[in-house]
Amino acid sequence: MIDIGVNLTNSRFDKDRAEVISRAQAAGVKGLILTGTSIEESQQAQVMAQQWPQYCYSTAGVHPHDAKTVTDLSLPPIRALALTPQVVAIGECGLDFNRDFSPRPQQEAVFEAQLALAAELKMPVFMHCRDAHERFMAILKPWRDKLPAAVLHCFTGSEQELKECLALDLHIGVTGWVCDERRGTELRDIIRYIPDDRLMIETDCPYLLPRDYRPKPKSSRNEPRYLPHIASVIAQCRGQEASEVMRNSCATAQAYFGIGSPEPQ
Repeated sequence: MIDIGVNLTNSRFDKDRAEVISRAQAAGVKGLILTGTSIEESQQAQVMAQQWPQYCYSTAGVHPHDAKTVTDLSLPPIRALALTPQVVAIGECGLDFNRDFSPRPQQEAVFEAQLALAAELKMPVFMHCRDAHERFMAILKPWRDKLPAAVLHCFTGSEQELKECLALDLHIGVTGWVCDERRGTELRDIIRYIPDDRLMIETDCPYLLPRDYRPKPKSSRNEPRYLPHIASVIAQCRGQEASEVMRNSCATAQAYFGIGSPEPQ
């Protein structure tokens, strides 16, 4: 398994990052993609990835929440990070019209700037979309054939939105949202539509602790060691063996991010 969405720069990991990594390894997680959500956190993620070479990798980008902090749309710091061996994708980038922490026009401009950078550097993108599907797709479509690959992480949309994403040849990242009996019902029903070679799994930790994990953890903090549980729930929803979901999603992530060698199917 590879956890494609780990917010290891989050302050909730300040006291025990090394232990979090050790627990992930003990749980059978083969690699972590550390998410860059702002210029500063992208820089931190890249430094952290250096501490665990060949196990941790990072992304470099600006989350829509932080789009308001961008003053230069040529994104020089992100470009510099993208040229380092640890950085395997541009992002987290996209739109979030649920929180609107940044003005929507600024979100859109910063999203498109990152798509342009990824296209220029021929790098995959790691994307976020919440309550903004129509605008997200409108901005992404003209760039899609210029990008080597594109993943919408933490997918929580509708069946129609999923089918539109798949029609645009997107990869789909699924989190512990699928383990939530309140909010994850539709995702559980539609996850079977995602082809094996387009599905990747993630915790998006420290967020989205699987609600059905037992025994219930004392802390609400999610971490990569719970990825096998998420994979098993996904497998149940897809009518597959957990080992099959783990193997396929791992090979897909390795190919997507260009890390390691995909295992034989």
